[in-house]
Amino acid sequence: MEKNKKQEVKLEIQIEDDVANGQYINLAVVNHNDSEFVIDCIYVQPQAPKARVQSRLILSPRHAKRLLLALQNNIETYEKRFGRIELLGPGLEASEHKPIH
Repeated sequence: MEKNKKQEVKLEIQIEDDVANGQYINLAVVNHNDSEFVIDCIYVQPQAPKARVQSRLILSPRHAKRLLLALQNNIETYEKRFGRIELLGPGLEASEHKPIH
């Protein structure tokens, strides 16, 4: 038998009901330093002068890149099934792919 053969670990993921309900966000602010990325997930109400951070995600650079790749993969799958997602709004042309923040 091979000594370096890794044993498969089964991960059981649990989720609390209030977390499973999710939080709607329409703005994400991303910051980083040399050791971590911070994503603040925010819901901005129309015409409201203030917004509250609903959740904050803190990731290592490697996990941030894994999240980016997972989102890219899921968006590609979504667009194949439902059509292209257009980024329209003030200052954005349909053909431009600029991050919001």
